[in-house]
Formats: sequence, C-alpha cells, structure tokens
Amino acid sequence: MEYGVVLVTASSEAEANAIAQSLVESHLAACVSLFPIQSIYTWQGKVEQAQEWQLLIKTDLTRFAELEAAVRSLHSYEVPEIIALPISHGSTDYLQWIGAQVKPQ
Repeated sequence: MEYGVVLVTASSEAEANAIAQSLVESHLAACVSLFPIQSIYTWQGKVEQAQEWQLLIKTDLTRFAELEAAVRSLHSYEVPEIIALPISHGSTDYLQWIGAQVKPQ
C-alpha cells in the first residue's frame, strides 16, 4: 500500500459532500475532511477569486486512477484540482486503518 492525501477543491459545500460521500462509499477513500477556503487563481488569462471547499482525501495511492475518474465524473469544473501527496510517515494504527477502508477492486 502507498498511503497519501489527495487535494480536491469543489465549487460548493454540496458538491464537496457529494464527492466525499461517493469516495468513502466506494472504498476509494478512508476519510475525507472538508473545509471552506478562499482561492485566488488565474483562469483563461484572468485573475479570479472564489469561495471554494477543500477536500482532504486520505487514501491508498495505488487506487489514484480510480479515485481521479470518480472525482472527474462528479465534479463541475472543466479542470478540477486533483493533486496527490504521499504520506511519508504516520501513525501505524492510522495507516493500517486507511488500508482496511480503501479496499482493492
């Protein structure tokens, strides 16, 4: 197993909740934490500012392709943020829990 955190931003709390619920129910994520954020970014040559929701997805990165496909199928953005960060160290008990929750297909 290769544990990691995947960052995804969503346009609304409802969209963030729908994505999180789907990922956990399908065992692509052990846990998804959600919190509101303010983002400033360039889109189509213009600086934008938006209220978004950040998803912090704890998962097994060996299933990243499946997780990415699931996020894309539920997401409203043309180019959603889907960034994976490896967990280099962590509590053994917590990492084992992630592994037990994110089950291979």
